[in-house]
Amino acid sequence: MLNGRMATRPARANIEPVSSTSPNPDEDLVVRDEDWYGRELTEERFTRCSFLDTDWTEVVDEGAIFDTCTFAGVKFNASVHTGAAFTNCTFKRCTFFDTKFTDCKMVGSVFRQSTFTLFEVTGGDWSFVGLAGADLRQSTFDGVRMREVDLTAARLEKATLTGSDLSGAMLHGANLTGADLRGSDLSSLDSLTVEFKGATINPEQAAVIASTLGWNVV
Repeated sequence: MLNGRMATRPARANIEPVSSTSPNPDEDLVVRDEDWYGRELTEERFTRCSFLDTDWTEVVDEGAIFDTCTFAGVKFNASVHTGAAFTNCTFKRCTFFDTKFTDCKMVGSVFRQSTFTLFEVTGGDWSFVGLAGADLRQSTFDGVRMREVDLTAARLEKATLTGSDLSGAMLHGANLTGADLRGSDLSSLDSLTVEFKGATINPEQAAVIASTLGWNVV
């Protein structure tokens, strides 16, 4: 019933995700208390829609597009998203258990008060995404574009952040203890404000971190 509704003009990118607010929902664009268990989404489009207390368990999403949508109390458990887009969206009190995103575009989206368990992201663009304070322990981000992502005070103990572009990332107060960071851009990492004891990096990354401390690497 919501398919085919598109915005008349592109939404402004959410460059300040932590201060983003969601507009009051248009009741004609609200999905509330629905069971979407196992539903297949293939290249559908949803614009400025609100999904409230909806069950997306085991949803298979192939290329669906969600623009400026709100997800509140949605269960994404065991759902799989491939080549999908969630741009400038807000996720609040959502559950991501055994959830997989592959080659998805999440630019400008914000996650608040959500839980992440066995969370896996491969490829795609997560630039300008707001994950401040998120508990992402043991999550996986592999080969992901994450420019200027907000990971302020995020918990990333034993997480995998490999081969990812973290240039300009906000990492102040983040905990990367025991994380695998090999191959990722760590130019924004301030070793004085980030906990990364036991993290795994490669020699090139060690040189970058040393240079931020004012050391001469020869």
